[in-house]
Amino acid sequence: MKLRTVTTSTAPQPVGPYSQAIEDNGLLFCSGQVPLDPETGKMVEGGIVEQTDRVMRSLSNILVAGGSNIGNVLKTTVYLSDLANFQAMNEVYAKHLGNHKPARTTIQVAALPLGALVEIDAIARVD
Repeated sequence: MKLRTVTTSTAPQPVGPYSQAIEDNGLLFCSGQVPLDPETGKMVEGGIVEQTDRVMRSLSNILVAGGSNIGNVLKTTVYLSDLANFQAMNEVYAKHLGNHKPARTTIQVAALPLGALVEIDAIARVD
């Protein structure tokens, strides 16, 4: 199967030499999303709750554009600039996933692009 690039205007456009997602052999690999408003390209206002909500909506939009959905996510990686934000991020993350609980790794990092508080990437099955 040939690699397929996935692009949607309902998620932020890449700010570097990468794709929103790549599909290969029935798997969709979504690049890490930071909380940028897809219409303005600017960071959303607010704290970890608002930023996590924007990131999860962007990931969901990319998944749908790639022929998948949030229920098909196999693995995520969450990058936090401060683990003190873990609880609040986790509540928003869980709300978006409902009863679905993919494998996940959460890592505190020294900094994220554009001063974001959170970045999340995902791997999902394609329907």
